[in-house]
Amino acid sequence: MTPGSRRAMVTAIGAILVSATALVVTGQGAAPQVYLTDLGIEMALLPGGRFAMGSAQGKPDERPVHQVTVSPFWLDTYLVTQEQYEQLMGENPSRWKSPKAPVEQVRWSDAVKYLNARSKAEGLEPCYDLETWECDFSADGYRLPTEAEWEYACRAGTTSKYFFGDSAAKLDSFAWHKKNSGNRPRPVGEKLPNPWGLYDIYGNVAEWCHDLYDASYYADSPAKNPRGPRAGKTRVLRGGSWDSSAGECTSSYRHKDDPGYADVCFGYDVYGFRAASRAE
Repeated sequence: MTPGSRRAMVTAIGAILVSATALVVTGQGAAPQVYLTDLGIEMALLPGGRFAMGSAQGKPDERPVHQVTVSPFWLDTYLVTQEQYEQLMGENPSRWKSPKAPVEQVRWSDAVKYLNARSKAEGLEPCYDLETWECDFSADGYRLPTEAEWEYACRAGTTSKYFFGDSAAKLDSFAWHKKNSGNRPRPVGEKLPNPWGLYDIYGNVAEWCHDLYDASYYADSPAKNPRGPRAGKTRVLRGGSWDSSAGECTSSYRHKDDPGYADVCFGYDVYGFRAASRAE
C-alpha cells in the first residue's frame, strides 16, 4: 500500500467513515476494513467518533469519566512481532524469542525508532524527532497511538469494563494474562479479537502509548484528540500483559513507566506496542 494509494483509499471510503461515526457513538457498527501496508502489515482504518473515556469504578487516575472525540486513524490489527521488528532494526531485543510473538523488552524510545524506520521503509514522513522525542501529528508516517485512541479502539463502541462485558469470566477467550499465559508472551492473534478486529488488545504485552503520564490529566483533558500532558517523566502503557491480573486488563486501566529505563529486570519483557497513523 503506497502513500498515495492509502490517501486515495481513505477519500474513497470517506462516506463509510461518516456513517460509521454515528454507529460508534451508540456502541454499534461492524469491524472496520483491514488493509496491508507496503511491508505487508495489517492495519485497520478506524472511524472517528466520540466516547466516554475512563471509569468511575477504576483507580483514581481513571477518573473523571469524560467525553472525548477522536479523528479517524489507522491502527495495527496485531502487536508488532519480533520478526517485523528485526526486519527493520536488525536485532531482536526480546527475552522470549519467537518470530510470531510480540517484540518485548522494548523501551518507548525503541518503539518510536522502529516506527520512524517503518515510515521511511514505506516512503512516508517519519513522525518523531529522535533528538527531542516530539511527534509531528501532521506527518503521514507511523507513530504510537495516543492514550485516547488506544482506549477508543479497545472499547470498539462499548461502555462496559471489558469490551465483552463487566465480568472477567470471558477474558481467557480474548487475552493471555497471568492465569493462562504460562508465564510468558504468546504468538500474536491466537485469541479472539475485539469487536473491531483488533487482536491482543488485552494482555500478551502491555502497549506503549504516545502520551506522557499524569495521574490527574483526565480532569483537564481536551475534548478533541487529546495527546497527553506537555510534561512528565513517564509514558503511558495500556492493556495489561501476560503477567497482569484480570483487573489490569480492562479498557480503562492505566499503567506507566520510564520511557528509556534500560534495566530489563524490572519488567520490560511485558512491554510492546502497535503502530498508529493519521487518516486523511
